[in-house]
Amino acid sequence: MNIPSQLLYTKDHEWVKIEGDTATVGITDFAQGELGDIVYVEIETLGETFSAEEVFGSVEAVKTVSDLMMPVSGEVLSLNEALEATPELINTDPYEAGWLVKIKVEDQGDHLLSAEDYRALIGG
Repeated sequence: MNIPSQLLYTKDHEWVKIEGDTATVGITDFAQGELGDIVYVEIETLGETFSAEEVFGSVEAVKTVSDLMMPVSGEVLSLNEALEATPELINTDPYEAGWLVKIKVEDQGDHLLSAEDYRALIGG
């Protein structure tokens, strides 16, 4: 299981990479594995502001549909448009090509997990 140490994680299986006041958000390798083959990503929230742990979209897999939870508070700056044509990028490269949104961070909060804490959460 791939859990990059430089990222932060949520108990809802999103990852966040914070660089200055911008954060890139995606779902973890564990989450994509549990969901199975992802066939559709619905995120229509460009320019909207969210609180941490608020739903900002969903991913549809062959088995299920799962809500996406915002890991930090902030405004959605950009969406990964490549996922429209190739949502399976989340399965093949969840931490790079399969990112979901970039946001302007307003509040990071104190609920994010380190890679070590996330590994313990999922029993890895």
